[in-house]
Amino acid sequence: MILISVQDIIKGFGAHEVLKGVSFSLQKGEKMGLVGVNGCGKTTLMRIITGEVEADGGMIHKNKDLRIGYLAQVDDIALTDTVWGALLRVFEPVIAMENRLRELEHQMEINSDPEAALKLTADYQRLLDRFNEAEGYAYQGEMLGVLNGLGLKPEMHDRLVGTLSGGERTRLSLAKLLLQKPDIILMDEPTNHLDLAAIEWLQEYLTEYKGSLLLISHDRYFLDHVCNTMGEILGGKMIKFTGNYTEYMRKRTADFETRMKAYNLQQKEIEREKAIIERYRSFNREKSIKAAESRQKRLDKIELLEKPVEEHQVHFSFDARRRSGEDALEVKDLKKTFDGQPVFENISFKMRTGDRVALIGPNGVGKSTLFKILVNHLAPDKGSVKFGTNIDLGYYDQHQQELNPNNTVLDEVWNSFPTMEQHKVRGALGMFLFSGDDVFDTISSLSGGERGRVALTKLMLKRDNLLLLDEPTNHLDMDSREVLEDALQDFPGTILAISHDRYFINRFADRVMVMNADGVTEYLGNFDDYIEKRDRPVPPVAAAGDGVTKTAILRERKRDRKQSAFIRELKAAVKKAEEAIEANEQRIAELEAILADPATYNDNDKALRIGEEYRAEQEKTDALYEALEAAELAVEEAEGE
Repeated sequence: MILISVQDIIKGFGAHEVLKGVSFSLQKGEKMGLVGVNGCGKTTLMRIITGEVEADGGMIHKNKDLRIGYLAQVDDIALTDTVWGALLRVFEPVIAMENRLRELEHQMEINSDPEAALKLTADYQRLLDRFNEAEGYAYQGEMLGVLNGLGLKPEMHDRLVGTLSGGERTRLSLAKLLLQKPDIILMDEPTNHLDLAAIEWLQEYLTEYKGSLLLISHDRYFLDHVCNTMGEILGGKMIKFTGNYTEYMRKRTADFETRMKAYNLQQKEIEREKAIIERYRSFNREKSIKAAESRQKRLDKIELLEKPVEEHQVHFSFDARRRSGEDALEVKDLKKTFDGQPVFENISFKMRTGDRVALIGPNGVGKSTLFKILVNHLAPDKGSVKFGTNIDLGYYDQHQQELNPNNTVLDEVWNSFPTMEQHKVRGALGMFLFSGDDVFDTISSLSGGERGRVALTKLMLKRDNLLLLDEPTNHLDMDSREVLEDALQDFPGTILAISHDRYFINRFADRVMVMNADGVTEYLGNFDDYIEKRDRPVPPVAAAGDGVTKTAILRERKRDRKQSAFIRELKAAVKKAEEAIEANEQRIAELEAILADPATYNDNDKALRIGEEYRAEQEKTDALYEALEAAELAVEEAEGE
């Protein structure tokens, strides 16, 4: 069933037409990823669908009573609410039903009018059915689960929204949206401001979500695991593909080649027809002129194919000017503190030439600090760093702090390679889409993605054999990321990369190192291999070197530490359910005592009312025990991980 149908949407800003006739439909249960280069109109299209922006042309048809939830790039939570209070607003109808149930229970206790008692009992049962259908006994557990999954811990629940950071408020907006459970969720970059654990939780939640989804994201791994269709905005039009991101990339290439082949064949046929027409006309005879006119009419009726549009792509490769020895890098017992506060300790690992290692870990654990120690920008408080023979170290800084903001793009690269001829420097910059007068723009005027391309140009020209890459895919569009990954696959040297881009890690890494404050743990394989091993109760792969072995032991002792807060919350939910069951059972015992008293049956209306209440309490007990069983099962699963 089609929930939303978008037909020929047009939208421009001034003289610039962004959307030039976008058409697509979203089916019930469909989860569609929306991709395209920055500025192509993805967010504009989403805001048109929600009604925030008016289209210049076209139509949008929505099912009657369709509930749409929209996560924008800015939040809409009242600053005076607490975190918990903001989410309680989602359940105001359920809370109102709960309060009304308590009122009805009280009225049934004090009312002695048999006819009124029957009406109260009937009203109570109808409301209780609605309350159970809305899973009214579970809403607080849902709130706890979503808040914890998105990294908003119990100590934050009483904080005012106005005191939260921008990222925390975005996560709260996301929690509110998920708890509303709309028919269609529209999300614009939902993984921004989320750490890896929260992204994994959201990914699983959306995979299991029964509704439909329209999602803008640069996280290709997220798109791969959540979406079953993909829509690409290209040249102001929409091209839709079935399958996830990986299938879309494969089909997109094949589709482009097919459409380009068809276009070229049609162009050749048109040129052939034009040549025949000209030849007929050159005979200058009545019969040949009529034949030429007849062919021209047929040619004019041909439906011309549009030339397929392909965005400009970066084209580059990495090479090494010399081969290093077998051992590339050894890090032993590194420790670093700032202002007396420890950042990390016991950091030990080895890398051999040709290794491709992804370094991951929670934000703030010191991954970028470790890189600055490796490139000698910072000194460790303890430990040593030893590079192998003939190592040439290349460093990509995600913040591009080594770029001079006052330089032009051309000068920034040329100053680093003064002996290189200008046309070769400009040729290298051309590979990264800096052409013509673009090379005279100052570094300070560039976007984050453009500065990243300048840094990659310099890194490519250096031809180092050990690359330290700190979040190299940040600010790059999807096509540039794909090209970077292709270049790294062909690189003959050694790579150590910090990244939150799980798709990127899958494509380049043969080892994953998880960094924590007390050391690193190593896993053989790419990101998917790491997830599989992490989620199984098996010890991680121990690398060569005493430091890594000690780290593995430390990590084993502190295993599941990150689960402890979640387990505490689940146990609190279990306790609440147990308390509710205890109160319910106490009331049932009281009612049973009343029903066991023969005097009760002297008043038929009272006996009927007590019997109805007794049955209602028994039904409530079943729902409470189901909630308790679910909470206990969640605790067992969490403790078993």
